[in-house]
Order: sequence, then structure tokens, then C-alpha cells
Amino acid sequence: MNSPTFAGTSQAWAALGADSSLLDRVSYGGPSGGLPARLPVMELARATVAVCSLAAAELTSVRTGRPVPRVRVDDESVATAFLSDRLVRVDGQAWSTFAPLSRFWRAADGWVRTHANYPHHRARLLAALGVPGDAGEEAVAGAIAGRTALEVEETVYAAGGLAVAARGPEEWAKSEQGVLVAGQPLLTTVCVDDAPNRVLGDAALPCAGLRVLDLTRVLAGPVATRTLALLGADVLRIDAPQLPESQEAHNDTGMGKRSTTLDLGDATGRRVFEELLDEAHVVVTGYRPGALDRFGLTPEALAGRRPGLVIAQLSAWGRYGPWHERRGFDSLVQVATGIAELEGSPDSPGALPAQALDHGTGYLLAAGVLRALTEQHRTGGTRLVRLALTQTAHWLVHDLAPAPGEDDGFDAGRRLTETDSPMGRLRHALPPVSYEGGPVNWARPPGLWGTDAAVWAGA
Repeated sequence: MNSPTFAGTSQAWAALGADSSLLDRVSYGGPSGGLPARLPVMELARATVAVCSLAAAELTSVRTGRPVPRVRVDDESVATAFLSDRLVRVDGQAWSTFAPLSRFWRAADGWVRTHANYPHHRARLLAALGVPGDAGEEAVAGAIAGRTALEVEETVYAAGGLAVAARGPEEWAKSEQGVLVAGQPLLTTVCVDDAPNRVLGDAALPCAGLRVLDLTRVLAGPVATRTLALLGADVLRIDAPQLPESQEAHNDTGMGKRSTTLDLGDATGRRVFEELLDEAHVVVTGYRPGALDRFGLTPEALAGRRPGLVIAQLSAWGRYGPWHERRGFDSLVQVATGIAELEGSPDSPGALPAQALDHGTGYLLAAGVLRALTEQHRTGGTRLVRLALTQTAHWLVHDLAPAPGEDDGFDAGRRLTETDSPMGRLRHALPPVSYEGGPVNWARPPGLWGTDAAVWAGA
């Protein structure tokens, strides 16, 4: 199979503002039946990994002075990686990616999906519904059944929780937020200022010597930053100590990284963060638009303090429109944009075979950072990359088409490996990002979440 066969790769590569002639460096192969769906999920997965791999190969060429290495996209590896959060094991033990109250519910006039994986989201959901904190699924079902889907959505969001009424694709397309999403590109990349170019020295790995501040949470942002870690970056994830995080989720997305906690509202925590920022090359954020502004983390403020940064920002609903301040996750975006209806049945909504919006957006985000580093090396400037899960969803529903040649010979077991970790014997998916001469696995397993020192490696 040659590159022109897969239009999705060309679309994503063009969105990154890259040289189309490099697409000839990409080839494809492997069993492709690992993500069966009505929508072209495999094409989304294949395309996002392909452009991420090609962006890594391009940056490798910039740093070594040699021709751009060839990229081989293996569909089996890609599909396995998109299922990585479901396949990870510690000492043979699996974990549930969704809590009992994170599911579909029947409302008086349709369906609602809630997200309550974190304790504070669960508490807000129950409070909004007027249900006791120790209530189970039956009580929640009763509270939702007596209200319209939109009433549940608005009530829960007003309380800081997460619930979305199921919409069809046509209904979403006519909504104010849907109209705005449709008018956006897949992603945006801009040069914020005229900071001098940062010349990257010769290195075998494209991100060697680069320091990445990772201010993201499940799942797209951490997928992007674990990819940068694979490619040689020193990635330090920073979380607020008061926000709980799942060690099980970190077992999947913490590959190659270190993890610490800092309270940016505290003088000491802020001072340590500023010291880290002084030596950072990349800052990746995945919180709601505006949530970090009070800490001086707008692109303009960051560019003023650290000219020449690459800044990558991820959101669920986009940084525009009436939904821009809402919290969101992949499962909720699927419900709002009509994907759940398209993948469902007359009796109930459905879901994609993986959290493909998260994973796909994660690889696009990593590709955007890699391309920004390449352009920065050539012409300078503080660079800003922005993506949203809804924009990836729009691409999936409206722009992608299933590629030919899909088969059912998929076996995830061939793309899994095991390693010792602080948590025990860890089974995980191998990285799908691959190019000739590139890394085949992460240099280190994840550690215990939040326990690393807030310093750069070697400091």
C-alpha cells in the first residue's frame, strides 16, 4: 500500500502546514481490523500516527542533516496503541476505565451520558441530581429518568459536574457550538512573535535535550507527552496536589515521563514552577480554556517570560462558543456530536471501539509540537499549537472515508510487552510511532504518580 491510498494522512499533514512531498516517505501495512466501527476510526488512527511519525522523522533529519527517514505505519501496532488504556496490566490485574456512574442513562425524552471517574466529579453529579452521596446507580437512574436530557445536562454542568444530552449529528451541526466547530480547521499552528530561532544540535532522537512541562490530564494530552518522551524529551508532568489522579491511568500514559505535584497558588510552588519554566522548551496544557490564565499561562504571558517556547493547548469543546468553558472528555464529545447515535442502535446509543478522539488528538498534538520545533529551528518564533476533541470528531464524521484493504487478522498480543515497574510487572502496548532508526520502546516505565522531584533530569 502506498501513501496516496490514505487521504486522511494527507489531510492531517496539510493541516500541520508541512511539505506534501514528504508523504512519499510513508508506507503502510499490517492487519487493520482492530478498531471495527461504522465510522472510519481505523483511518483516523492510521492518519494521526502516520503524521506524528513523519513529523518525528522530519525533525530527526533537521537535527542530523541526513535525509528524512522512511516511516512505516503498522495498522496492528496503531490499533493496539489506541486500545492501550484497556490493555494495560500490573501483575496481571486489569482496571476499569470507567466508574459505575460514568455511563448512559435514560432521561424522560432521550439519553444522557455522565462522567464521574474522579471523586469530585461524582460528588458534583450527585449533588446536582439531589441524590445522597452514598447513593448507587438505581437512585441516579431514578433522578435522571424524571427529567429531560437537556435539563440534566444544564443542571449538572451548572454544579461543575459532567453530563451531556445525546444529540444526533444533524442536531449538533445546527447548534451554535456545532456551527463554530465546523468552521474550524483540524488544528491551528501560529507564530506568536519573532523570537530568535533555537538551533537544535545534532542528536539521534528528535527531542533529545528538550524539556517538556506537561500540564495535562487523561487522556489526549498525556498520550501526546508520552510520545514526546519516547522521542527523547525530558517530560515532567505537573499536577495540583489537591486534584486526585488515577495511578491506573498513569500506568498507561506515564510511560517515559516523570511526575510531580505543585500548587501554583502557593508561593513556593509558583517559584519552583517558574524555575522549571526558565529552562523549558515546550509547555503542553490540557485544562479548560482560561483555567490556567490566573497563573500567567496564557500564550502571550509565556512568550513574554520564555521567548522561543513551543506552547501546545488542548481542549474538549474548543476555545470559542458557548461551550468553551465546559469540562469534557472523549466519551462526552462522542455523545454531543452525534457519534454515539451513529455507532448505536434504535434501542440505545453506542460508542467508538476505543477512546479514539483522545488518542487521535494526542498523536496530532505531538505532531504539532514536533512540526513547531522544526519550524522554530528554521525561522524562530514562539510557536502555538491548538487542538480540540470536537474538531477531531468533526474530521471523523464529515471528512474521513474508510480506506480499502481492512482485514480481521488483528492480534493485539503481538504488540504488547512487559517490563518491571515500581507498581509491579507492567504489561503495556508498544508505541505505534515509528520511523527508520527510531526508538522501539520507552526508556523508562511509569513511576508512582506525583512522587518525582520537581527538577529537570540531571539537575
